[in-house]
Amino acid sequence: MLQHIPVRIRRLKAALLIPLVAILAACDRAVLNPAGDVARQQRDIIYISTGLMLLIIVPVMLLIVVFAWRYRKGAGGTYDPDFDHSTSLELVIWSVPLLIIIILGALTWSSTHLLDPFRPLDMKANAQEARAPVSDPLRVQVVSLDWKWLFIYPEQGIATVNELALPVDRQVRFDLTSTNMMNTFYAPTMAGMIYVMPGMQSTLHAVINRPGSYEGLSANYSGHGFANMRFQLKGMDQAAFDNWVAQAKASGRTLDLASYSQLAKPSEKVPPMFFGSVDQDLYRRVLERCVEPGTPCMTDLMEYDRKQGGGHPHETRPGAGMPQRGNSMPMHGPKAEGALLREPSEKGSGANVTKPANPADAGGATRPNDPRNRDMSALDPRSAPFARADANA
Repeated sequence: MLQHIPVRIRRLKAALLIPLVAILAACDRAVLNPAGDVARQQRDIIYISTGLMLLIIVPVMLLIVVFAWRYRKGAGGTYDPDFDHSTSLELVIWSVPLLIIIILGALTWSSTHLLDPFRPLDMKANAQEARAPVSDPLRVQVVSLDWKWLFIYPEQGIATVNELALPVDRQVRFDLTSTNMMNTFYAPTMAGMIYVMPGMQSTLHAVINRPGSYEGLSANYSGHGFANMRFQLKGMDQAAFDNWVAQAKASGRTLDLASYSQLAKPSEKVPPMFFGSVDQDLYRRVLERCVEPGTPCMTDLMEYDRKQGGGHPHETRPGAGMPQRGNSMPMHGPKAEGALLREPSEKGSGANVTKPANPADAGGATRPNDPRNRDMSALDPRSAPFARADANA
């Protein structure tokens, strides 16, 4: 039978089936098939927003055909070349989009606050029971490396690379940072994406409600190995999670400053790695950019600045105690007020605010031909550093 069908028709049918197959293939994508409560709420926002926009798009597309047919010029059409205004039509055209915009604005405002990644979750949801209070969150410290993800479990004392295991129905608090470039942590089945930056910490609260194996990734281009910067996300019950922690502890590997320095070197397609023990101060040192021996941490610099900046805490000028860099001179004490904010008695006297003691020494309008008018800097070339260097040479 197929040989009797023209080739063009068969090609046309195949071309029409491609979008249908693409739509069906997308039905089980992670964003639309979430395993966590936060991701589910984000999916619902996508559905609601799409539906509200289709309330405009679909009628407009249909009415284009209806109007073209009904108001055509010819037999059976209601052609009216003098039509210029319809109050009812104007009311519909403006009121419906305005109402949709109001609804979308309210939805955006409420979801922005309810789904704030820094906001702890109040409730949880699963298939067996209604919403109930969430237990104490599990803490996970996340570090974006080149090009892999490091997960530190401070309470369990373990660390993993490119594998994140979480107990089902337990809130998780992620503290996230990066080593040397901005990146984006994205676990589409659990929560939305959040940016991470060197020297700064982001926070994400989420929960996974369905056991299974999922995938997380980097959603921000970060160099050559970006495409393979992915990690495994595993949801498991508490017993399975405890076994997973025990297996990680049994690995016998230790993540200290020395091993972290090796791990931080750029590498691609890194398989999952486990560390049975981890330096409890490692994440703080990564965050404060003082992993290398002898490098001062940011908190140490700020404390030094606070102590060296002046006397009374309210009079301390931030930055006054920072170490001297290059040829710059460190400034001490509180920031000086400008002359506009001072009383005349506080300004004092000097060559810049008083007249010359001897009017004969004045230049400017008093003595227009004075050679000092040509060089107001009064720089003696013989005293310049380069002149002295040439003289010594």
